[in-house]
Amino acid sequence: MTVNATYQLPLLLVFFVVLVLLSFTSTAQDFDTDSQDVRRSQFADNFLFGTAISAYQVEGAYLDDGKGLSNWDVFSHIPGKIKNNDNGDVADDDYHLFLEDIEIADSLGVNAYRFSISWTRILPRGRFGEVNPSGIKFYNKIIDNLLLKGIEPFVTIQHFELPQELEDRYGSWLSPLMQMDFVLLAETCFKSFGDRVKYWITINEPNMVAELAYVRGMHPPGHCSAPFGNCSVGNSDVEPLIVMHNMLLSHAKAVKLYRERFQPQQGGSIGLIVQSHMYEPLRDEEADRQAVNRALAFTGSWAIDPLVFGDYPPEMRQYHESALPSFSPEETEYVKGSIDFIGLNHYSTLYAKDCIHSPCVSGGDHFIRGFTYTTGERDGVLIGEPTGVERFFVVPRGMEKIVDHFSKRYNNMPIYVTENGYSPSQTEQLPDLLHDVDRIKFHKGYLSALARAIRNGADVRGYFAWSLMDNFEWTAGYGTTFGLYHVDHRTMKRIPKLSAKWYQDFLTNRSRGSNREGLKNGKEDSQYFRKSKNNDMVRNEIKVAKI
Repeated sequence: MTVNATYQLPLLLVFFVVLVLLSFTSTAQDFDTDSQDVRRSQFADNFLFGTAISAYQVEGAYLDDGKGLSNWDVFSHIPGKIKNNDNGDVADDDYHLFLEDIEIADSLGVNAYRFSISWTRILPRGRFGEVNPSGIKFYNKIIDNLLLKGIEPFVTIQHFELPQELEDRYGSWLSPLMQMDFVLLAETCFKSFGDRVKYWITINEPNMVAELAYVRGMHPPGHCSAPFGNCSVGNSDVEPLIVMHNMLLSHAKAVKLYRERFQPQQGGSIGLIVQSHMYEPLRDEEADRQAVNRALAFTGSWAIDPLVFGDYPPEMRQYHESALPSFSPEETEYVKGSIDFIGLNHYSTLYAKDCIHSPCVSGGDHFIRGFTYTTGERDGVLIGEPTGVERFFVVPRGMEKIVDHFSKRYNNMPIYVTENGYSPSQTEQLPDLLHDVDRIKFHKGYLSALARAIRNGADVRGYFAWSLMDNFEWTAGYGTTFGLYHVDHRTMKRIPKLSAKWYQDFLTNRSRGSNREGLKNGKEDSQYFRKSKNNDMVRNEIKVAKI
């Protein structure tokens, strides 16, 4: 062996060790984000932890006890609109099983329960008919039973569904007449439930209503134009702006009513929910960093900026002043400052690419997209682990970033994370669906990121897992499963997944197995964790799973 050869082997070994260390260092932060343990004690004692559902997705009973036809009742019966031609006629039958579902939530240890009001259950024909006493009675039962268990009702007034009659009469959200109907709905809720409800959401995800119903035409009424979709009617560049404007004015008028006539006596708070991805630049270029800013402005800030500052985002005004509707001085007066908190639905992160100085596809070169193309892939590598929902990737760091963004943009206004959850591939069979270790990893990663955002100063006051149970996931039907509980639609039995037990342990500070003295109120022995073949399997898997 020569002298050079003698030194080559140790040098190669050192080089290999350095490479391994560098590789570990570069991925350490992501590893910490994805797998760091998280404990209930990292959040304030009065922090709201809950689960979320919405009326059409779980209630069923679509014509029972005087309920009217909603837009989703009609749309879901059009062949080909919903995967497998599923519909919400029965859904999870929560209308008849709501007491069981409240017991399930209580067994988890939650202190809040987000649900929505079915517009057509309490006002079957909007302002063209009478209030339905049976609908009022139903929601009173939900609220009263939640409060008996010490659980705060977190109520969404309108979550995607509306009376089909309003669509037929005047085009629903495309008409300013919708504002009058929505204020009546809100007033009915405040009068009927406001003495006990302290957390109100006016409208769930107006930005997604605009996107899914009027840009892509996937939700009712199914309006769109090329290149976003192939619909018989609609204008994807114009109608979403009109729809958003009417939703924001409806919200603001309802809040004005609430603050003048109800809030002083009832003492509740009121907000609006937006859905927002976080975005990262596709390329290390200033143009793509600006595209990130536009992507954020043209999604969540599209709705929240007017409610905080009184006008649409400057990023939108800059590029299309003439296309955006305007608020009159009188409207600005009651639109500005019309939220007490921000509701944030967050699931994933995407890359953003500039389409002003670069060619783009899929409509990225349109104003309605902020002249931005978004994708989950860069150089053939996904931004995070794929899930069962297109463009929903597991990117926990995005939770910290999006909360930080909203906190800084809106002067640290209180935030509630009103939805966050995971759906696996739709090919998974029941044993894998119940042994949902990926969902547990998802929630742990995103909660860890949320805890960091709070430590950094964000005023976050609540977190709601989507969803309490598998349900009708809109155009995806029943194949997309976000629930902590599986629902057997043959028997309507609710079966706890591994994640339900994890959330229960987390909420009682047992995430790390260091506090095993049992759950409050004897919930360990709840019927929803009583022994059965399926539950025994879940319990056994809890013992061996290394999350």
